[in-house]
Amino acid sequence: MPTLICDCNKTMPLDPKALGRALDENLTLHSTLCRREAGAFQQAVKTGDDVVVACTQEKRLFGELGQQTEGAISPIRFVNIRETGGWSRDAKSAMPKLAALLASAKLPEPEPVPTVTYKSAGRLLVIGPLQEAERFAAVAGGALDITIFSRGGSGAQERRFPIVGGRIVKLSGWLGAFSLEWAQDNPIDLDLCTRCNACVAACPEQAIGLDYQVNMLACKSHRSCVKVCDVAGAIDFTREPVPHTESFDLVLDLRQQPAFLQHAPPQGYFHLKPEDATGAKALDTVLKLRDLVGEFEKPKFFTYKQKLCAHSRNEQVGCNACIEVCSAEAISSEKSRQQIKVNPNLCVGCGACTTVCPTGAISYAYPRAGEQGLKIRTMLSTYEQAGGSAPVLLLHSQELGQRLVEDVGRGARIGATQGVPANVIPLAVWHVASVGIDLWLSAVAQGAAHIAVVVTSEEAPQYVDALESQMQVAQAVLEGLGYEGSHFSMVRARDAADLDQHLQLVTRRRGATPKARARFNVSAEKRTTVDLALDHLVEHAGKQPEVIALQPGSLFGGITVDKDKCTLCMSCVGACPSSALQDNQTAPQLRFVEKNCVQCGLCATTCPEQAIALQPRLLLTPERKQSRVLNEARPFACVRCAKPFGTLKAIETMLTKLSGHSMFQGAALERLKMCGDCRVIDLHTNPNESRINDL
Repeated sequence: MPTLICDCNKTMPLDPKALGRALDENLTLHSTLCRREAGAFQQAVKTGDDVVVACTQEKRLFGELGQQTEGAISPIRFVNIRETGGWSRDAKSAMPKLAALLASAKLPEPEPVPTVTYKSAGRLLVIGPLQEAERFAAVAGGALDITIFSRGGSGAQERRFPIVGGRIVKLSGWLGAFSLEWAQDNPIDLDLCTRCNACVAACPEQAIGLDYQVNMLACKSHRSCVKVCDVAGAIDFTREPVPHTESFDLVLDLRQQPAFLQHAPPQGYFHLKPEDATGAKALDTVLKLRDLVGEFEKPKFFTYKQKLCAHSRNEQVGCNACIEVCSAEAISSEKSRQQIKVNPNLCVGCGACTTVCPTGAISYAYPRAGEQGLKIRTMLSTYEQAGGSAPVLLLHSQELGQRLVEDVGRGARIGATQGVPANVIPLAVWHVASVGIDLWLSAVAQGAAHIAVVVTSEEAPQYVDALESQMQVAQAVLEGLGYEGSHFSMVRARDAADLDQHLQLVTRRRGATPKARARFNVSAEKRTTVDLALDHLVEHAGKQPEVIALQPGSLFGGITVDKDKCTLCMSCVGACPSSALQDNQTAPQLRFVEKNCVQCGLCATTCPEQAIALQPRLLLTPERKQSRVLNEARPFACVRCAKPFGTLKAIETMLTKLSGHSMFQGAALERLKMCGDCRVIDLHTNPNESRINDL
């Protein structure tokens, strides 16, 4: 796979030999690859192989040249080395970072995943004041089938679009499948109304406006309007509210308060406040609406394994992390089925649910964890092989985050900013919330001195809180192991100047890394990846503590059992989704494997004696991976056949609680001391027992 590099009219101090050694490739340095030296690009793509072009500014031009070149059939891969390092204050030291970026561009494309399809015929619902709604409809109407839901105001005399009104009961759905439920609770039927304005003129209280709806608070029941509308019959004060349901593909909401309050509303829904109804925002919204006609696909960003889910057992709720963090409200609880439900049409692919999931039951699918892990490992290993030291991994979104990074680099060319530092390796991800503690710890084990996550106005507040919480856990683990320095940080950037200042600070926040770099592959299973990273970090740690205390909500920990309360009923064993709690088939014992515990709390919630408490921590002794006994008791032997069938404590507790009950006196109470078989035998053989067939 040939790589084409260009110093953009000699504005970047590129070293083709150093880059070539790192990539194991002979590189030719170009200066005007998109202009005079475009022939070199065409020669490269003629072979039919994939080509890496170290320029993103001219993607469109290179794409057109590729189409015009005979033999060019493979896709072109683009990587930005100019704004990400070639244009910076220390560009001469950036060769290891540029080599890392180029090496990552050569990796295989992510494996295909199932897709989610949207079909839109352009049926647009506009909700808001009639005048503004009609103005927007006039602009967008040529490409869309528009219905207006009037929320007051004066409309035009000409009826150009269907208009309905009343009280909105519910608006739900997504692109191509919105459902509006409303009640027609106004006396004037807009379908029958001819807009003759006779009712407006006749109303003595001026309770009817040019939206042709009656203000019931102002109306004094003169009913003059009914008389003048006798022929059309559009006004009827005795009409019961009529429920309506209608489907739409798109929704434009012009009200002050949006219909969807979540941070990420459904695709196909647009909200404009009245103050934004004119100007650039309004024009941009109209253009987006007109483009959303046709059939669209997006990746199904997640995979879900119910057997790993710690959400609920026996309708007891344990972990709610994914439901609480989802900014699109795409995840809901199905306690009766012991699982969650993810609506793929509402999912926006942020991946926050996969980051906070303690078990890995829900995982990110595009790209998969293994693919993302391979990219990080390739970047870090190439950076090290090219002579770089103390790399900082900068995670940012592919949209606003990407623009800010590029603006920092562009500003450096004219001296407005200092540029992306030489040891800061930018990594664009679909959403920064999709990368969490498993990949962070893996990156540190593989040599990353610091991991910075850029958050902008795109990120929901709960995403930032979740990432900070996981960073605190990861930092506590590394500090407990003796890795000095700061390894994780959140970079809150409002603009390029803000990001530039933060980047200069980030380069000083270098944490210690293992002397030997980890080479493991990131697993598809989250807990496996975490264990691989921990094993490597512990092996090369400066300290070897037995336990590291962590904050509540961590995905590591144990439990404590109050032996005085516990009756070994084993309810907790049946509730545990990760097999951390286990029983013993040959003896009354409650066993525990701390490595498997995800701190979901289902055991504590299920325990009828309230004998269990969570203990967030990271145990580092061999005991963490071994089964140990938390509680055990003497077995209780059947008083008839001597077979053990329960614990002494459980039977004694039951006898104490039921001894005063009228149904458990004499022989009935004695049967509680028998096993199931002997209890049945005693019922049928006891001569003092009354039976129905004795009558």
